[in-house]
Amino acid sequence: MAFKKTFLFSAFALVSMIALLYGLNPSWFAKTLLGGADVNINFEHILRAVMCLYLAFAVFWLFCALTGRHIDLAILTIAVFAGGLFIGRLLSFALDGMPSPLLIFYAALEVVIVPVSVWLYRHPD
Repeated sequence: MAFKKTFLFSAFALVSMIALLYGLNPSWFAKTLLGGADVNINFEHILRAVMCLYLAFAVFWLFCALTGRHIDLAILTIAVFAGGLFIGRLLSFALDGMPSPLLIFYAALEVVIVPVSVWLYRHPD
């Protein structure tokens, strides 16, 4: 169970950091890390809404790690979360072409996180 809790704490930290990175100041994020993309109010709105969705999952993972409750469910949601993001990125790669290196790095993280999460989910405490 200690390894699963460590994984949940790590997921909380990583996803919270990513969410805050682009959600607190979408204009800075786009200009600095996405190659100077222009940001309008609609793009800022979407990024801030997604930031809060990410933070909601992250807080759930933190709660599970701290309380020891719903550990396997939390691990499963990490697999679904990362898997859904990765499938969306693959779709975007096919339809839109290659994005900035940061977003390619995120896809690489997600493709690693999914099998690790599934393995942890199946692994007994």
